[in-house]
Amino acid sequence: MHTNLNVRNSFFYSIPPVTRNLLLINILVWLACAVSGGRLVYFLGLFSIDGGHFSPYQLVTYMFTHQAFSHLFFNMFALFMFGRSMESYWGPKRFLTYYLVTGIGAGLIQLLVCHLQGIDSLTIGASGSVFGILLAFGMTFPNAPLFLMFIPVPIKAKYMVLGYGLLELYYGVANQSGDDVAHFAHLGGMLFGIILILYWRNDNLSGRFNRWWRQRKKPKNGYRRSETDYGYNQREKEKEKKIDSILDKIKKSGYNSLSESEKKTLFDAKK
Repeated sequence: MHTNLNVRNSFFYSIPPVTRNLLLINILVWLACAVSGGRLVYFLGLFSIDGGHFSPYQLVTYMFTHQAFSHLFFNMFALFMFGRSMESYWGPKRFLTYYLVTGIGAGLIQLLVCHLQGIDSLTIGASGSVFGILLAFGMTFPNAPLFLMFIPVPIKAKYMVLGYGLLELYYGVANQSGDDVAHFAHLGGMLFGIILILYWRNDNLSGRFNRWWRQRKKPKNGYRRSETDYGYNQREKEKEKKIDSILDKIKKSGYNSLSESEKKTLFDAKK
């Protein structure tokens, strides 16, 4: 019994810290909502601007709030499956930033759509952030094979993300929220995710260019300088190869398959 408890604990703590804490917070808030008889949902959920019950804090609290267990389960399952890989790739700070930005962005799009349609609604759930994470996974690991319950063959991540995006757009336009699902909030999470990822990628390119330019501006010292540059470039290439091999291992076997030294290498590279 002691051994089983250790196994459970080791599995729980093997989940990257931000993903683990997000899972815990969402589950605890769901339990609190259940104990309150659902009343807490009306305090934490996101109300439409035109209804008179909107408060800015709801843009944060709504994404941690669920009422139906099925809603919580599927969101947390997706967060567990894809969040681990993205947190391992980005590191905890960037992953948390992404989660919050896509969740808030999804809420803003939902508020805009409800205002344009004249709908007074209450929106809850982490789906906006989850769709943002799904998009990030598809952009980062586009060829990773994914399996769906109702399709017996693997699908590349990039095609699954595209398919989900098109379905959400279709249902959002055709249904006009008749199914009580915030399709445009899901699309909002993906939209803000694309914007943030492209911003980060552009920022990384700018940083590399600036470092290269500063190196070019430094005074040259003949052959010694050239040797130093060569050694630096070789170290960077070796580091990139090591990171790529770790990411390939995550795609094939999951985050839990990494050794402690590999986890440390990955986190250090993202600082």
